[in-house]
Amino acid sequence: MCGIVGYIGPRHVKDVVIGGLRKLEYRGYDSAGIATLSNGQISVVKAVGRLGNLEDKLLTEAVEGELGIGHTRWATHGRPSDENAHPHQDCSGKFAIVHNGIVENYVQIREELLAKGHRFQSETDTEVIAHLMEELYNGDFAGTVLAVTQRIRGAYALVVMAKDDPDTLIAVRKASPLIVGLGEGENFIASDIPAILEYTRDVYVLDDGEMAIVRRDGMTCYPLDGATTVAELHPVEKEVLHVTWDAVSAERGGFQHFMQKEIHEQPKAIRDTLTGRLDEDLQSVALPELSWTDESLQAIDRIHIVACGTSWHAGLVGKDAIEKIAKIPVEVDVASEYRYRDPLVTPNTLVIVITQSGETADTLAALRDSKQKGLRVLAITNVVGSSAAREADDVLITWAGPEIAVASTKAYTTQLVTLYLLAAYLGQARGTLSSDAKAEVLGALAGLPTVAEQVLDAAPRIERFAKDYQEARDTFFIGRGLDYAVSLEGALKLKEISYIHAEAYAAGELKHGTLALITDGVPVIALATQTHLYEKTLSNIKEVKARDAFVLGLTWAGDEELKKSVDEVIYLPRTSPVVAPIVAVIPLQLLAYYAAVVRGNDVDKPRNLAKSVTVE
Repeated sequence: MCGIVGYIGPRHVKDVVIGGLRKLEYRGYDSAGIATLSNGQISVVKAVGRLGNLEDKLLTEAVEGELGIGHTRWATHGRPSDENAHPHQDCSGKFAIVHNGIVENYVQIREELLAKGHRFQSETDTEVIAHLMEELYNGDFAGTVLAVTQRIRGAYALVVMAKDDPDTLIAVRKASPLIVGLGEGENFIASDIPAILEYTRDVYVLDDGEMAIVRRDGMTCYPLDGATTVAELHPVEKEVLHVTWDAVSAERGGFQHFMQKEIHEQPKAIRDTLTGRLDEDLQSVALPELSWTDESLQAIDRIHIVACGTSWHAGLVGKDAIEKIAKIPVEVDVASEYRYRDPLVTPNTLVIVITQSGETADTLAALRDSKQKGLRVLAITNVVGSSAAREADDVLITWAGPEIAVASTKAYTTQLVTLYLLAAYLGQARGTLSSDAKAEVLGALAGLPTVAEQVLDAAPRIERFAKDYQEARDTFFIGRGLDYAVSLEGALKLKEISYIHAEAYAAGELKHGTLALITDGVPVIALATQTHLYEKTLSNIKEVKARDAFVLGLTWAGDEELKKSVDEVIYLPRTSPVVAPIVAVIPLQLLAYYAAVVRGNDVDKPRNLAKSVTVE
């Protein structure tokens, strides 16, 4: 999943599609492809790697016509390769498909189609859509697309072209962005506005559950609304959005910075990471990517989590979740130290490495050292085909999508979601997760996308706080239990992009030296989400208030007690304290972001830092 461009009109389709894909390069991708229709035949050209590789192929392969679709792929199912790149076709070459998202039930559909004689060319979930089009086609292009949407489950932005219908592109959106750009005698489809700004600033934004039939002379949009036949579809009038952003702002979706955009993408990233891993009635967790047997699951006697920076902070939360839910002892190590301390392991030790890019040098070194010792290694990473993904025994992908800003936000929260899923998976397999605890954990995970959306509503208040304290030289974060782990991440975010000195402390340790640093007006961010530690945390907050600190508290909505002891409160929507770290970190990300903005810093590229640390 990543970038989609479609075009129908009199221009050279190759130029429009490739140019649009280039405008979407900022999203990150590992392969690219284009399909065009000319003289009753669909031509497809694909290449792994950068767009330049595809353009080199196009120098020797004719792809002309006035109708085409293109895609830049960020791998989810199947490694980066020419075969796995989009567009995908059916056996007959009658259809071509580009797709963002995940087809949850693709394995079942693939097996059904294989049994009927269909021949698959890739490892992707997307290809089943093309073969379903072939299987269900009855001469009605739109009716067949509608029938396909009734068979597939998951999230998708889908664009289809058909050899027998050379004047039409069909686009469908379900939980993945898709727009239609309006022109004179031409129209455009894209997953993001920058792809088409060169040609038009008037767009229709498709809503979830809508299908657009796009022709040269116009577009008709239909809400699917459970319709089973084309005759049941009724067109809807769409409001035209006139884009006033410049091209650079458009890449950021209208946000001022990529970091801000990625903070606001977290509800979707969390939803994508959960997709296909929780069953519909929230009775179990499925992680089909893992090759563990019942015997190997039961044999795990300890876990070592190894990571760097933000991923290490995720590991601290993961330790708590796994120990509480699965009852397995867990150690968490900084990767740059792990292999030098000769850790105590057994043949049944599981090593979990966490790395957004899958290329972090110290984490890879720890992975390889563990493999040399004969240990089983599980990688949690955001990049299919990365070194960590290739070299580990098992891989869990965090479906955050490309993260452009150096300061990690959505990659961190999806790492946490993945660790909670893993903890629940281990707990249910080993019989340590009671039915009541399972209901609490899985219910809280399923509700996280909505809760995260509600948390983002606090952004204006946090921005005002950041403006008031932009001249602060020191800031302290305190919390107990899981709140302490989140405090570490909050302090890291603040110092890495705002350059304000920030430290996190376990609240119970204040009297062991930290109180000496608390003076009049020093900002203290106090987290109080852990119910069983609430009273003790409140006592610690009163200690810093007694030294005249300015305290910003974070707690659950409805808590009237905390505001008596702090200067300001950010209230979090109620959910289980078990998953509080995912909820509580979002305001801290926003605080760091706004603090950097008001201080005039380069938010997306902080000084001296890189997105992926590929040297020791």
